[in-house]
Amino acid sequence: MMTYKETLFFVGKCLTITHEEHNKKIVEQEIKSGNVDWDNVVKVSTAHYVFPALYCNLKRANLLSYLPEELVNYMKHITDLNRERNLQIIEQAKEINNLLLANNITPIFLKGTGNLLEGLYEDIAERMVGDIDFIVSIKQFKIVIQLLKKDSYSESSIDYIDNTIFNRHYPKLTKAGKISSLEVHYKMITNDKQFNYAYIKNNLIKTKKNITILSYNDQVLMTCFNKQINDKGQWYKSISLRNSYDLFLVSKLTFANKVLTSFKHPKSGYLKNFLASSCMIFNNPKSLDYTKTKSTKSFLKKQIALIENPKKNSLSKRKWNVYFLFISRLLKTIKIFYKKEYRAWFIKRLKNRLQN
Repeated sequence: MMTYKETLFFVGKCLTITHEEHNKKIVEQEIKSGNVDWDNVVKVSTAHYVFPALYCNLKRANLLSYLPEELVNYMKHITDLNRERNLQIIEQAKEINNLLLANNITPIFLKGTGNLLEGLYEDIAERMVGDIDFIVSIKQFKIVIQLLKKDSYSESSIDYIDNTIFNRHYPKLTKAGKISSLEVHYKMITNDKQFNYAYIKNNLIKTKKNITILSYNDQVLMTCFNKQINDKGQWYKSISLRNSYDLFLVSKLTFANKVLTSFKHPKSGYLKNFLASSCMIFNNPKSLDYTKTKSTKSFLKKQIALIENPKKNSLSKRKWNVYFLFISRLLKTIKIFYKKEYRAWFIKRLKNRLQN
């Protein structure tokens, strides 16, 4: 039986076999040996939202014939469902793009949706996408919300309270008959004033279908920031194969280490730690080469220790959860005393609770 660590690293190598011949040979040998615990592989790849990507890579490498037939059929079924979902997401994103362009507003699509629209994946079924994320300027932000509401989008919560001031984006918007919710951003990163709309707006890519996405360099930065800061990967020392897979594919279009080295930012070390982690998980592909430092070595050592010790990992997560919850509530409480918009939010929230 494969351990969690062995399974994680096996799945990681599988995700690179379309591009990395040395990993393809290793994976093929492991599969043919009959020692792969496919139940664990399904659990890990599903938990990391890379199950369809795993199937697509194994299919392109002509390795599916060595897998149990029942498993292959299941993988194909899930991948086909995800492909159909992504086709609907792409169409929905195009509709939003056309609506906003008609009002002289250019949405910049981010993360999974942006990757789908630019054609980052050989098969659109590879990426599992939750929301449609895009960013607009702070000056256009409220106008965009109004336009979307006129187009029948609305807040998904019955007890909706606008908590935009605490987030990077407006609360999720949904529309009847549409498969995905929307997250309209006015910030790229939580509590960061450097990597923002002003930074990325002059280096954008416009596709042939008039869709606007981040430059490849900024996609590297966004992927790293999103994992390490927004999802707090720097503190949790957690691994996300989906984020790492995105970084791996973008690294085929621009040299990730060069991007991070030239990006001067107080938290650039956090980003380099994610690059180092992705390189390790994917068995050192050249496109993910990184500059080894004391910080990256320490980060990887702690990360591996948590992977090998589930109880310690669970305890660490609970510790950080409590810490971030305390900090969040403390900062909100402090700001209520000297920021008008925070007081307004608190009063509205209090009235809402009393009424219910």
